[in-house]
Amino acid sequence: DGTTIISASGDKTVKLWDAKTGEELRTLNGHSEGVSSASFSPDGTIIVSASGDGTVKLWKVEAFD
Repeated sequence: DGTTIISASGDKTVKLWDAKTGEELRTLNGHSEGVSSASFSPDGTIIVSASGDGTVKLWKVEAFD
């Protein structure tokens, strides 16, 4: 919806940011190595992240509300 930015990080996390203020909203932990990519699904209900640990994780956005 354009209000949240997602980032992947070498510190093994995915972070959600407020697009207007730049404030960190949430940190998602679960990978055991750096996260190389993260993206929202087209409908914005799922986040997918991929890591150097060889895993892909799916995160339900509604769980963060």
